[in-house]
Amino acid sequence: MAKIRVLIVDDSALVRQVLTQIFAATRDIEVVGSASDPFVAREKIKQLNPDVLTLDVEMPRMDGVTFLGNLMRLRPMPVVMVSTLTEQGADVTLRALEYGAVDFVAKPKIDVAEGLKDYAEEITGKVRVAAGSRVRAIDKRAAAPKVVNDVSAKLSADAVLSPSSARRHFRTTDRIIGIGSSTGGTEAIKDVLAALPMDIQAGIVISQHIPAAFSGPFAKRVDSITALSVCEARDGQQIMPGHVYIAPGDRHLVVERDGARYVCRLNDGPPVNRHKPSVDVMLRSLAQNAGPNSIGVMLTGMGDDGAAGMGELKQVGAPVVVQDEKTSVVWGMPGEVVKRGFADEVLPLGKIANRLRELVSKG
Repeated sequence: MAKIRVLIVDDSALVRQVLTQIFAATRDIEVVGSASDPFVAREKIKQLNPDVLTLDVEMPRMDGVTFLGNLMRLRPMPVVMVSTLTEQGADVTLRALEYGAVDFVAKPKIDVAEGLKDYAEEITGKVRVAAGSRVRAIDKRAAAPKVVNDVSAKLSADAVLSPSSARRHFRTTDRIIGIGSSTGGTEAIKDVLAALPMDIQAGIVISQHIPAAFSGPFAKRVDSITALSVCEARDGQQIMPGHVYIAPGDRHLVVERDGARYVCRLNDGPPVNRHKPSVDVMLRSLAQNAGPNSIGVMLTGMGDDGAAGMGELKQVGAPVVVQDEKTSVVWGMPGEVVKRGFADEVLPLGKIANRLRELVSKG
């Protein structure tokens, strides 16, 4: 099997060296070259024709996002951004995802060499996913996630929420849409929410695999482009129709019933499916507390987080909508829901918002 050919673009000689060592330790990835800035990278891309680019966000002469924008217009290819875990780094990285980067990894603030080695499994995993991903063309409107996978044992939602016994659910006009996603999900979420009306009679909760430094800026970014009111979820916050609550990057988002209201609860339990927030945890809470008043939506993402939760939603009579393979950057999470037989509908990304409007209006 042919190896994945990677070109490393970073102004730090140390980072280039460490990444080269990390990839050299694998059997399926080879570094075909490196570049200290985008101008050198541009020539090496022509010469070497790499499968995947790792691209530093902050570089001299031309920043990584500007270079990415040019690259995705002229020669679209899979790119994994290397970013800093700061608010400024978050904003820049989110712009990179808008421009078509497949994913990102975090560059440690201190002791970069050892820090990157700690994330070796994450970095190599994301390069593998990028190599098999569908690269999006640059978003012309935009032109004007450290997602740390815990390498310990993979826990289920049982580690945070006990499986429910039979529970009586009451049909109400208050609907809750639960959306899960990972790789490629920040842009998919924006596309779905931007197409929903501000008067939709449903609250929306989202678990996106994203680090703590990125979830707040992401919520603000989405809020600026949609008619809905979008925020990073807070503990005890009431879930209101026309409002969107995004899980903080270091907490599980749980939906609870408080009398006649639904409220957000933030849970600091262990990672589930090696993720925190976990889609499975959020969906289990919806199945237990909202039952058939819920609607489950699975968007693009790597892995299987959320598949079991969608099964629990289906068991209590909630509809399950899944993004199709053609429009997904990575069809891991949605594909797993389909594979297990939990999907009621598999739709292109552009048709999901309209279907949600129909399901909410049906009550």
